[in-house]
Amino acid sequence: MSSVAVPPPPGSIPPGSVRRGGPRRPRSRGELVRLPLLLGAGGAAAAVALHLRDPHQAGSWGQCPFLVVTGLPCPGCGGLRAVNDLTRGDVLGALSSNAAAVALVAVMGVAWVVWVVRRWRGQDVPWVRLSQPWAVAVAAVLVVFAVLRWTPWGAALRP
Repeated sequence: MSSVAVPPPPGSIPPGSVRRGGPRRPRSRGELVRLPLLLGAGGAAAAVALHLRDPHQAGSWGQCPFLVVTGLPCPGCGGLRAVNDLTRGDVLGALSSNAAAVALVAVMGVAWVVWVVRRWRGQDVPWVRLSQPWAVAVAAVLVVFAVLRWTPWGAALRP
């Protein structure tokens, strides 16, 4: 008895083969901007939550585990208060709560706008593509920021 090979259905991937970077159908503008808009809506919802439930009140959003264990502020300590201040238009208050968080919000906001514009123009690009050297640099800046907050010279950076 001989076996008859049945051709796979059109568009399917034959068993044992892996499709990598092959051609795929172009996505519509709606499909391209869906993820950036959902992420933006999530960020806006988080900002509204921080605006409505004031993190300046002790314990309203819990405690920082690093601060509880070590007694030292982590790079994120004061970040919720900074975002709350930004939602109220108090940039100086936000900077005094956590300057790194304010910078991060600004950079992420610009990156998000660029992502939406590129997707709107039909470019199927990821939001942020950090190379390893950039990722290491960002991590190093956050570590330096945290350590500087612990020193007398960085007292102005403490939350």
